[in-house]
Amino acid sequence: MRDLIVYYSLEGNTEYVAKRLKEKLDARIRCLTPKKAYSTKGFSKYFRGGKSAIMAEKPELEPYDIDLSEVDRIIFGFPVWASNFTPPIRTFIEDNREALVGKRFAAFACQAGSGGDKAIARLAKCLNETAFEQTAVFNDPKSRKSEETELQIDAFANALKQELRYFTIP
Repeated sequence: MRDLIVYYSLEGNTEYVAKRLKEKLDARIRCLTPKKAYSTKGFSKYFRGGKSAIMAEKPELEPYDIDLSEVDRIIFGFPVWASNFTPPIRTFIEDNREALVGKRFAAFACQAGSGGDKAIARLAKCLNETAFEQTAVFNDPKSRKSEETELQIDAFANALKQELRYFTIP
């Protein structure tokens, strides 16, 4: 089983979870970086990011090197913007649509408020999936770090490991 964690992180919360999962799953990891960075401050942070997510924009990404033929499952991670997944994830999906056929998927969202479940459902629809193997929603796991959050991340990683038992031939 070869897992790849593909994520976008604006303020480090999603990156925090992605790196924790990488360690626990022995997965490969790839951060998506838009060529034009999103603002991290003030009103423009929420306005531009939310508008971009609602309008289903596909920003151009910095080059990344991923051979998806070597991957069995992709775990998507993203912050929630306007109850949606972030545009860099949409770009990745559109750029790799054919290579994603036959892959298995999981997803996690990081949020400050709400909308994570809706964002995951929208991601599933974008992937033409009815459901993911596993999903999780975390509330600012880095900036509001707590023992409870750490246990939630561990539980998500363990659930992903359990999925291996159903798909791995002994």
